[in-house]
Amino acid sequence: MVIGLLQIELHLPVCNSLKDKRSILKRLFARLRQTYNVGVAETGHQDVWRSAQMAVVTVFNERTPVEQTLSKVAAEVVGTAGVEVIGQQVELL
Repeated sequence: MVIGLLQIELHLPVCNSLKDKRSILKRLFARLRQTYNVGVAETGHQDVWRSAQMAVVTVFNERTPVEQTLSKVAAEVVGTAGVEVIGQQVELL
């Protein structure tokens, strides 16, 4: 069993309030959960309007599907309007 963890640091330049931020993240997280069947959570900068840290987790029997899924998730986040990826880190356990 292989567990994959993707941590992404985000900048949200279009957000002018926590309400704006949570709206963008809520839609993004729902889309990722539905499309890729992954666990997603906001893990940092929860009270900062224009910054966010998120974690994505997936589990498979083999390493390759974990890497492919996390790669697709990262690409989806990069392509999201109003979201800029500052950094990302992948860990396989």
